[in-house]
Amino acid sequence: MPASDLIYDWNRVEPTFDAPRRKVSFDDETLRDGLQSPSVCEPSVERKLELLHLMDDLRIDTADIGLPGAGGTHAAGVERLAREIAEQKMRIRPNCAARTHRNDITPIAEISQRAGIAIEACTFIGSSPVRFYAEEWTLDKLLKLTEEAVTFAVSQNLPVMFVTEDTTRAAPDTIRALYTTAIRCGARAVCVCDTVGHSTPDGARAVVRFVKKIIEEQGEQVRLDWHGHQDRGLGVINSIAAIEGGADQVHGTALGVGERVGNTPMDQLLVNLKLLGWIDNDLSKLRDYCEKAAESCNWTIPLNYPVFGRDAFRTATGVHAAAVIKSYRKGDAELADLVYSGVPAGQFGLRQVIEVGPMSGKSNVVYWLESRGLEATDERVSRIFDRAKSAQGVLSEDEVMALV
Repeated sequence: MPASDLIYDWNRVEPTFDAPRRKVSFDDETLRDGLQSPSVCEPSVERKLELLHLMDDLRIDTADIGLPGAGGTHAAGVERLAREIAEQKMRIRPNCAARTHRNDITPIAEISQRAGIAIEACTFIGSSPVRFYAEEWTLDKLLKLTEEAVTFAVSQNLPVMFVTEDTTRAAPDTIRALYTTAIRCGARAVCVCDTVGHSTPDGARAVVRFVKKIIEEQGEQVRLDWHGHQDRGLGVINSIAAIEGGADQVHGTALGVGERVGNTPMDQLLVNLKLLGWIDNDLSKLRDYCEKAAESCNWTIPLNYPVFGRDAFRTATGVHAAAVIKSYRKGDAELADLVYSGVPAGQFGLRQVIEVGPMSGKSNVVYWLESRGLEATDERVSRIFDRAKSAQGVLSEDEVMALV
């Protein structure tokens, strides 16, 4: 019997939404929005290229490769990434952020022509009353900027994604006016943004459904994107709710890096959609992607980070370890993955790790020794076990080996 048949899955008893009957795609914002975190380091272009290839390996559909309107070395880096995609015939498609201004759109068009590849212009503008008041904007002014920017980008043969910042706190009439204008001017993708992480799943689902109706009213083929943040810790579940509401593409960054507490973690989003059965992407390189992002941005992966943190599949608790060990001794790695874990480590190139510490039983010690090809004599097991019981934490590899 497959170990998965031993689970009664309450997640599927009263599902509010079936698997989407359309392809769900992903936009990786690590190399632009993610780098807005004040605690990351700007990676070299070589490291950015490595990350770009890992995104491609994970079948992430599009990548924000920067804001070339910033000029200088940043614009040069954007062009290098665009050329790599074109020259290596990568599947991933590039996009670039741009304010609703010609000065930001023109460099995208120029790089697109030189690199010989289409680059989607992601023209963004604020939309909430908070921004209106702070910036002393009027809706008429924003509609004019939207019309001019989208029309200009389309005239430069650029595909356009029109992005409204802070959509989840914007009034319905404002959202309708901005998106209707953008679509009529030629935008063929629109993006709903939870810029400050205000939304709950209900809010994400509702605003996406509202925008979906606006698109349907216009009668054009327009992709609908969702861009989420983590301020309330709801980035992943909001993205799932947005898909339920009709989003075609969802955004994220590696490890959730980004401004304030960060963006939706792309890795966690991929893991959850894979486990839901909504995508079939090969995620065997997801660990490499996370580690490369951390290394490139001088970022530390928290020890308890889901799936790819050091402690994600690690236990020293006697009763937990005993169940895992018994599963391995049955020769059933799948059972070992499921007995004390909601995520099967093996699907992501990982495995359960048994440690020895003050909460361990002797079975931890025996397994630790045998898994390293060491004889588990009674004397050796007792010596390690007694030391573990008086320790303040898990014994390190060197500490156990010294006792061996």
